[in-house]
Amino acid sequence: MKRFMTLVLFLFAVAAPFQWVQADNLPSPDFGPLASLIGEWQGKDPEGKPMTASYQWTGSGTTLVETMTKAQKPMMMTMYHADKNGLMLTHYCKLGNQPRMRADRPGGDAKTLTFNFIDITNLAQPTDAHMHKVSFTFQDQDHFTQEWMLSKDGKELPHRFEYTRAK
Repeated sequence: MKRFMTLVLFLFAVAAPFQWVQADNLPSPDFGPLASLIGEWQGKDPEGKPMTASYQWTGSGTTLVETMTKAQKPMMMTMYHADKNGLMLTHYCKLGNQPRMRADRPGGDAKTLTFNFIDITNLAQPTDAHMHKVSFTFQDQDHFTQEWMLSKDGKELPHRFEYTRAK
């Protein structure tokens, strides 16, 4: 028992001087026009088939989660977060790999936002299919498009998704 009390006192003495940082006290990162996407969206994939996208905050507002669904089955997920003077994403692709991309932080009323490839995990060969770039175009508060660029065998193939806010 004496040992236990000594340990408790030691832990209290070590931990007491530290001030725990509360996430609520941290400044919220500037996600630019991405912040306007919170909610549910209906859209069409490149073949014109219906799909949905959902956007929500996690990590006390430090990360934006995008979930793309087709036929009511989750298809892909992308996490967006601040990094220094820009925004980063990690795309959890249906191809089984995870590309990371970076965009400069948007200024003012930006209508487009483009993320460019940095690196990738779970890719056997550099020529294997993977997403290499994505551009958002914001038409208004209720409409936006995404154009993902698929890199395969050294060629880039665009995949365009069009979305309307679900009402």
